[in-house]
Formats: sequence, structure tokens, C-alpha cells
Amino acid sequence: ESGNVHGMPLAALLGAEPAELHIAPQSPAVLAKHTVLVGLRNLDEVEKKIVRASKVHVFTMKDIDTLGITEVMARAIAIATRGTGGFHVSYDLDVCDPTVAPGVGTPVRGGLSYREAHVVMEMVAESGKLTSLDLVEVNPTLDIRNTTAELGIELALSALGKSIL
Repeated sequence: ESGNVHGMPLAALLGAEPAELHIAPQSPAVLAKHTVLVGLRNLDEVEKKIVRASKVHVFTMKDIDTLGITEVMARAIAIATRGTGGFHVSYDLDVCDPTVAPGVGTPVRGGLSYREAHVVMEMVAESGKLTSLDLVEVNPTLDIRNTTAELGIELALSALGKSIL
């Protein structure tokens, strides 16, 4: 309904449509039992049905508010690493609150704070299981004084183990 196609590559890797993407030689290339979405807060009705049907693990912003980001990430990393050699992180910067990351295509209030965003990546680094990383949804034309781009760089450094000590 929204016209946003952000989840299509993951859907294709999980074996669902759109098959036209042809991004993996085998289908499914990623198993739902190892796939975790963290920080969901604004899905249209069609997206909700697709996510529920996919059987991926989901932690919403309400879960983060209730459990705390460290508990959510501990659970997410446990799911992603159970029986795997490691995990890929695709960090969509619109998971962050627009006050932290204004330069994204789909800003929605109520996202991760600056510290929560870094805790996610710090825990990823501490797990020692990160195999690959991408950061997406930086739109320079919507950014304010390069705030979102700089946050993306900081988050990548956190994921790779840069610490304050």
C-alpha cells in the first residue's frame, strides 16, 4: 500500500516474491528461523500480513520499550546465531527516530534513540559473530548538516568494535 519496497530483497532471499529479483542461486537463501527484524513500528496492513506469514522473528519498538534494547538484542543475536556460522546485519537507518536520523526516506517518530542505535551495534561487535554489514536509507537530499550520514559512519564503527576505551 505504501509503495515502499524496502523489504523485497529480504523477502526474495526468504524464498517469497518477488522472484524477479533473482538475487540468490537457491531459494530460500536465508532461513526464517535465523532471521530477526528489530525495531518495527510502521507497517501497512499488507506488509503486516507478509511479515507474519514469513515466520521471521520480530521485535517491535513496543518490545524494545518493554524489554529494553539490551534484552531484545541478546535475544535477536541468539536467534541469528543458533546453528549458524555468524550473521549479516542490514541496518536500515530509518529504524532511528528522525531526531537522530533526519535524512531517511521514511522517517517515523518513535524510533531508536542515539544510544539505543549504538547499543545495537556494540552488542553486534561484542558477539564476535558479524560476517557482513550494510547500512541503508541515507538520503543526503533530506539530511540536515550530514547528521544521518555521520550517524551511519559511527554505527558502522561501533559494529566493527570501535569502543570508547
